[in-house]
Amino acid sequence: MQKKQQELYSHIINGIMDIEAYFERIGYKNSRNKLDLETLTDILQHQIQAIPFENLNIHCGEPMELGLEAVFDQLVRKNRGGWCGQVNQLLYWALTTMGFETTMLGGYVYSTPADKYSSAMIHLLLKVTVGGRNYIVDAGFGRSYQIWQPLELISGKDQPQVPCIFCLTEEGGTWYLDQIRREQYIPNQEFLNSDLLEKNKYRKIFSFTLEPQTIEDFESVNEYLQMSAASVFTSKSFCSLQTPNGVHCLVGFTLTFRKFNYKDNMDLVEFKTLNEEEIEEELKNIFNISLERKLVPKHGDKFFTI
Repeated sequence: MQKKQQELYSHIINGIMDIEAYFERIGYKNSRNKLDLETLTDILQHQIQAIPFENLNIHCGEPMELGLEAVFDQLVRKNRGGWCGQVNQLLYWALTTMGFETTMLGGYVYSTPADKYSSAMIHLLLKVTVGGRNYIVDAGFGRSYQIWQPLELISGKDQPQVPCIFCLTEEGGTWYLDQIRREQYIPNQEFLNSDLLEKNKYRKIFSFTLEPQTIEDFESVNEYLQMSAASVFTSKSFCSLQTPNGVHCLVGFTLTFRKFNYKDNMDLVEFKTLNEEEIEEELKNIFNISLERKLVPKHGDKFFTI
């Protein structure tokens, strides 16, 4: 099934899409030929600093499409972002085109309020094999939970990165991704109790297995997440983009910037409340997004932290 999907993507690639357009979109000018960990890391970092993690289509009255051509059109040609099924599908296509041995996997996202992982497979992530070693690669979680480097598939090993310390553990064939976070300093006192702030130092992110998946395995959940009133994605409009030293997040009318490790073991988190006109300006200035339809910003009551 995985091989058939790769052959299908290869056919589509040759017909309608240009890998050079992808490289231009993410600002990547380095090696295309070295299938090593350094190149893989470089591609991931360029993508997460160029293509936002966002669900703005839902709040503009447009669908979040999973078809590869539609994904390429939105993320590359229209300078937009998307959620995991879109940004990680694009990354899968790019890495496969380059020649990396890449596999789609499915994840179960941890809910802090419910203290459990989702019952449905709602997160698309990637496994990439380089030099006989397996790595988890994910450009589609966003905010301060986003990995900046491939995570080696080793159980119980702390893997420090700029955002935090990540750790993968395996139990009975199921893998768990957790993080150890820094303290956070919020100079805007009125936002100290914001529901957007992560309160936990130790944070579970998602679980997954190594069973290969195809994009078709995510079609029903992709539809559910953008239609159901129970979905956090219909409850909140959001957009996040990594920077060389932090991450910008826009949730509803609230814009934040987190500077990682601005002083010893502490992140700086700055808040700003925007009006609708300012939202349009900041989407252009910070996220390089110009929307074709009117955005209806929404904060909602579902749990979602930055």
